[in-house]
Amino acid sequence: MRKLTAMTFVTLDGVMQAPGAPDEDGEDGFKHGGWQGHYSDEASGEAIMQFMDKPFDLLLGRKTYDIFNAYWPHQKGEIAEKFGRAHKYIASRTLDKVEWLPGTLIKDAAADVTNLKAGSGPDIQIWGSGNLIQTLLKRGLVDEFHVLRYPVLLGRGKKLFEDGAGPLAMEVVDSKVTPKGIVIATYKPAGEVVYMTIGDEVASES
Repeated sequence: MRKLTAMTFVTLDGVMQAPGAPDEDGEDGFKHGGWQGHYSDEASGEAIMQFMDKPFDLLLGRKTYDIFNAYWPHQKGEIAEKFGRAHKYIASRTLDKVEWLPGTLIKDAAADVTNLKAGSGPDIQIWGSGNLIQTLLKRGLVDEFHVLRYPVLLGRGKKLFEDGAGPLAMEVVDSKVTPKGIVIATYKPAGEVVYMTIGDEVASES
């Protein structure tokens, strides 16, 4: 079974839209693009490279694919090379073909990703692609979330976990904080949420 991990950059209030540049994604009148760069540091860069250290396939939704395809094929450096080598699976009902090769178009995200995970090959990384993440999360197909949370509030924008994403408990696999305050944490789904009144756990142990 191949593992599927979502790699996401978010603000303190959970916004994941347009972290990389002011003109990256202005959908729904979003005017706060480019909020990530000011906080990036050596520690966060090392964390990203460590995440990409092993071979991986890349899974993207249509919007993130358009953003990545317009940028990464024209860049140089280790990240661009890793993305270039990865097989890209693009979830879209409107595209006719994938231009960024090697790549494969998938039309039924839930069914096709289920089959991909059951097959052979490297683990799968999904970057950005908020709508696709919601679809896969509801079907239990996301094994881990690798989240970099930046110390900034935007108040609006596309969020990693929209209404209806839960309830779902999460287990922290690993976490650290960079000198600029980026919280880097890896979570995995951990079943149902446990509800209790504060203090009940103390009473149960006595």
